[in-house]
Amino acid sequence: MRRLLHSEILRERLSVEQAKRIERHPVSLLLYNIRSVYNVGSIFRTCDATLCKELILCGFTPYPPRKEISKTALGAVETVPWRYFDSAETAIETLKREGNKIFALEITDRKRLYTSLNHGDFPIVIILGNELVGIDDNLLRLCDDALEIPMFGVKHSLNVAVAAGVVLYESIRTYRKFFKGDVW
Repeated sequence: MRRLLHSEILRERLSVEQAKRIERHPVSLLLYNIRSVYNVGSIFRTCDATLCKELILCGFTPYPPRKEISKTALGAVETVPWRYFDSAETAIETLKREGNKIFALEITDRKRLYTSLNHGDFPIVIILGNELVGIDDNLLRLCDDALEIPMFGVKHSLNVAVAAGVVLYESIRTYRKFFKGDVW
């Protein structure tokens, strides 16, 4: 075994132009009132890695152009489709009209594991909430369902950028299993 050279890795990756034209997975993230520019940048990078459909930024979530986002995203701001809405409610209404199911990633009184997605849940938009207070009840009422990542230790949640990676990869793995017939 050997580590691939940078030139070998580049041959396996999309170019920026290819990334802008390729069919993307029907999984999007909506960031609601995220405080940290570094979390936003990290989530941009994960959205690029997963080829998710788009990143929707709402409320006081920082959005490009911001040097801190760009620094953490390592160029993903240029390859990930994104849009900003002042109001998360307006964003959700728009996304539903576009045919998406809306899921909150939140601890709620309905325990649906993030691994329980099925054929009928796509295309999907997953809402990630504020690092301290999560997703407001008024937004939860607009969601079709909620997903939860189980916690086995003392803490009740993951960092929002880490949670985004967990749920994105599992959602895309599930989508590809149902619609592409593969599991990587």
